[in-house]
Amino acid sequence: MTIKEYAEFIVKSIAKEPDMVSVQQFGGEDDATILEIIVHESDMGAVIGRNGSMSSAIRTLIQARAHILGENRVKINIDSF
Repeated sequence: MTIKEYAEFIVKSIAKEPDMVSVQQFGGEDDATILEIIVHESDMGAVIGRNGSMSSAIRTLIQARAHILGENRVKINIDSF
């Protein structure tokens, strides 16, 4: 399972509208991978969490998976449409 698939799996598990979740992967500077996670506006509260605790946990899980796969750095952006 790639980083993109893993991020999509985690966020879809949290979102109330999993069909509206989109994850895009881009190459960034300094060999960093950028993940752009787009969720429905109604799911932003669930994905971000109180005081950002859920988004912090998501970032930690994705960073751990990236380390296991031997990837360098992963930057994660969460946005809504």
